Amino acid sequence: MNTERKVILYIAMSVDGFIAGPQDDLSFLNVVAKEGEDYGYNGFTAMVDTVIMGRKTYDWVMKQVPEFPHADKQTFILTRTEKPSEGNVQFYAGSLTELMATLRNQTGKNIFVDGGADVVNSLLQINQIDEMIISIIPSLVGDGTPLFKPGRSFKNLKLTESKAFESGLVQLHYEVVR
Repeated sequence: MNTERKVILYIAMSVDGFIAGPQDDLSFLNVVAKEGEDYGYNGFTAMVDTVIMGRKTYDWVMKQVPEFPHADKQTFILTRTEKPSEGNVQFYAGSLTELMATLRNQTGKNIFVDGGADVVNSLLQINQIDEMIISIIPSLVGDGTPLFKPGRSFKNLKLTESKAFESGLVQLHYEVVR
């Protein structure tokens, strides 16, 4: 396994642990929207060349924007339904374990896990997330899609960095302890 290539979750959640409110509402993210502030996102995406995301997350993104924001990166959309590739976007319905083994053995930059919760929890279950960068939004959403679901295995995390921003967002960077 190429230990240089890390699988990194980069995601935002509310203080009460939700990545989306009811009906996939992300309006709670607007609390920290600030002109010229990307909370390190552009720097992070410059260090990745591969993106993994779930089909529901992909569909949501594509309803918001005219062009897929990661079109310049090798992207795997995890789905149960076979679909032809679109440029660098491959719809993948195979074994997640096999996909991760293949990606980890390729040379390249880091691998960005861009959600959603089902993908995150599936990757945690098979010990395939190396780091987590979680931006805590100063909101209590109350209901919706929790980032972490019950039933996954126990994981210890090591805090490597924390940053507080003027907007109230706190970004936590963890390594998954193996």
